Amino acid sequence: MMSVVAVTAGDAPVPNGTRVSGHGRTALVLGANGFIAGFIIAALRTRGWRVIRGVRRADGSDDARACDLADGNTDWRAVLDGVDAVVNAAGILRESGRQRFEAIHHAAPLALARACVEAGVRRFVQVSALGHADDGEFVASKHRFDDALLRLPLGAVVLRPSVVYSTRGSYGGTSLLRAMAGLPGVLAIPGHGQWPLQPVAAEDLGELVAQAAASQATGVFDVVGPAPLTLADYLCRWRRWLRVGPALTLRAPESAVSMLAWLGERFGAGPLGQTMWKMLRRGNVAAPDAHGRLHAAFGVAPRGLDEVLASEPSQVQDRWHARLYWLGPVLRVAVVALFLLSAWAGWATPAATIESLAQGSALASAHPVAMARVASVLDLILAVWLISGRVARAAVASMIALVLVYTVVFGVALPAMWGDPLGGLAKNLVTLPALAVLWVLSDRR
Repeated sequence: MMSVVAVTAGDAPVPNGTRVSGHGRTALVLGANGFIAGFIIAALRTRGWRVIRGVRRADGSDDARACDLADGNTDWRAVLDGVDAVVNAAGILRESGRQRFEAIHHAAPLALARACVEAGVRRFVQVSALGHADDGEFVASKHRFDDALLRLPLGAVVLRPSVVYSTRGSYGGTSLLRAMAGLPGVLAIPGHGQWPLQPVAAEDLGELVAQAAASQATGVFDVVGPAPLTLADYLCRWRRWLRVGPALTLRAPESAVSMLAWLGERFGAGPLGQTMWKMLRRGNVAAPDAHGRLHAAFGVAPRGLDEVLASEPSQVQDRWHARLYWLGPVLRVAVVALFLLSAWAGWATPAATIESLAQGSALASAHPVAMARVASVLDLILAVWLISGRVARAAVASMIALVLVYTVVFGVALPAMWGDPLGGLAKNLVTLPALAVLWVLSDRR
């Protein structure tokens, strides 16, 4: 669930080209734990704004306020106490559990906006999405709220960014695109790759939001770079920035990508889904005057991709991230397969064989057959747990603990297993660090 943050801002209009600093006033920012919101908060703090965090569950900090967009029961009047402006950067890419588009993108923000009117909050900045309602409920639900917000007696501005990226990190769809650009020896391009987009740096979007919160502008503004470029050009520029060398261009058929998007929409948890695919194919661009309108209204406008990439050289960790993006899921599948095979082996091995292996060791009197069957059940439980994706890091941590127990117990009780010509026990020396890497990669935020 997206959390909330409060920050200080001013209300003065923004003269063209002027950077506005904070004036000790407070604004509530929804979506504080999200990728985009981090840059918004940084920009606000740079402008001298004080930050008070709002989270789904209060963590005991003096600067935290509790609210939950999914449950519909948040007391917004209490959350708005002392607040002068609101910035909404909350959102979900796909629905799961209690996280529903209608609640998070429309109903809860609308309740908050109405509470702003009642409480006398004078400024509301909505970070929406550039796209068409037909692309999916992700966009449609945001645009429903945009329309409802602008009908309220409230000084509101709606910002609709194109693809948002950063050289200092990535999340969701931008991580996927960066990983596609960083494939070793291959540049993967979906279809013909000629669909246009106008990407915007997250740092520039954060600066724009900070300026918008301090201005008196109202209405809808598309937030885009100065000129469109094709998806293929976007990927090529990132590949050059990553410095991964020349590549063979591989164009994936649109039908194949559409099938992957369909599967991702129904069974995946990552960014690849039908909404993102539709948005890319439709083209994610604005009217020719959109960039100029931003500069005229707020005194700032996003830089071009080439300028941003030239200002921030890539480092080795950027290449690590681009390539580990693909290796993470592969490693997860391999670990699940390993534990399922281990569970099957524990049940399929005859009792006589197990007793023979334990003969003459400390395990001989410890009911080795029962131990093997119990271990198989544990392996199966952990494999299913990891497949579910719920609290994945805890599942991997449990796997590490179990493999450590196996290694110590069998390594001490049956030391001859270290000399197994197939490396049965010695392979754990590789399995353990592989699990540790998976534990690190399981942190998706």
